[in-house]
Amino acid sequence: VQLQASGGGLVQAGGSLRLPCAASGRTFSSYGMGWFRQAPGKDREFVAAIGWGAGNTYYSDSVKGRFTISRDFAKDTLYLQMNSLKPEDTAVYYCASRSSPREGPVYTAAREYFYWGQGTQVTVSS
Repeated sequence: VQLQASGGGLVQAGGSLRLPCAASGRTFSSYGMGWFRQAPGKDREFVAAIGWGAGNTYYSDSVKGRFTISRDFAKDTLYLQMNSLKPEDTAVYYCASRSSPREGPVYTAAREYFYWGQGTQVTVSS
């Protein structure tokens, strides 16, 4: 299983970015997935998660209403659309996948994800 996150960059406050995470190695639609981020000197933080199939979504309070997680089954790609970006959104963003298929719950803890992408840097200037 491989996850490849991309799309990061430098953006001004109030701007938008979309992060894709390309998945390969198994049936993409069967697994819950999530986005996490880690700022310098801080722990890895939950951002958003989506259940298997056209599953439920869940967001951290800090991004709710600004970020949207989605998946394109034809492209085996997970997305994080980030709008109204703030300087405090600056971090390395990671995509992750559960190891068991077709689970009901949506998971929000990093320790509950088994496969991880390499991360992509997002920097928001004020």
